[in-house]
Amino acid sequence: MIEIFVFGVLILIVFIVNGRIDTNTFIKDNKKVFNLLKEDDYDFLVAAKYGDGADAEKLFEKRIRNGLVTLLLLIILFISRISFLNLIFALAGAYLVFKSGYSNLKSYYKRHLHDINLLLPYYLKSLEILIQHYTVPVAITKSIDDAPPIFKDGLRELIASIDAGDSTIDPYMAFAIKYPVRDSMRMMRLLYRLGLGKQERKQEQLIVFSRTISNLQAKSRETKYKERLEKMEKKTMVMLSTTGFGVMIILLISIMQMFGF
Repeated sequence: MIEIFVFGVLILIVFIVNGRIDTNTFIKDNKKVFNLLKEDDYDFLVAAKYGDGADAEKLFEKRIRNGLVTLLLLIILFISRISFLNLIFALAGAYLVFKSGYSNLKSYYKRHLHDINLLLPYYLKSLEILIQHYTVPVAITKSIDDAPPIFKDGLRELIASIDAGDSTIDPYMAFAIKYPVRDSMRMMRLLYRLGLGKQERKQEQLIVFSRTISNLQAKSRETKYKERLEKMEKKTMVMLSTTGFGVMIILLISIMQMFGF
């Protein structure tokens, strides 16, 4: 059975090299089968990293192609000692290569959210100062140039929707969905209500907005201090481990010299 499989793989490789089989056509023809391997949040993660203009289908097809190429290469590597165990190993290796594209996107998204969590309170604080002198949409527009780069696309989309005549909460919620971190939904609702509020209530709403931002800044500072402490602890452990290992080596050499080894 294994010999038949190996023979089929070799024939497949020959056809691919000779151009008889187009890998792109093969993947598209079997799209329904390969889509069973596609993660539910893959399209969302692609858009989060590369923007809405990214072609998630092409990137997914590239992952499939990389996995198939890895499978063929591993089978060729084990061709002289092919066995069921080696075949399983080849399939596992191909799956890991295929899955690595998703893992990289997931890791990026987690780092992305972490950065947003730390930066959002400080951006909102600068926005609060502008809101004291301008309306909310004007304040947001003026804040874009000095905003952290990570927020600029979302802010431009927010203002574009408002300029297009959308006076609902939807543009604000779209921003919160694009940056789905701690309290982003609540902050965008407060911002929308602040934009709707009458002038006599503006100061009262600003106070609520300011208090909420202060709480977020406190949480952000706490997170930063905790991360610094963890880094210091790791460095200390590495230093202690290295020192301890060095002392053990010196003691071992001293004992060996003492006994004439």
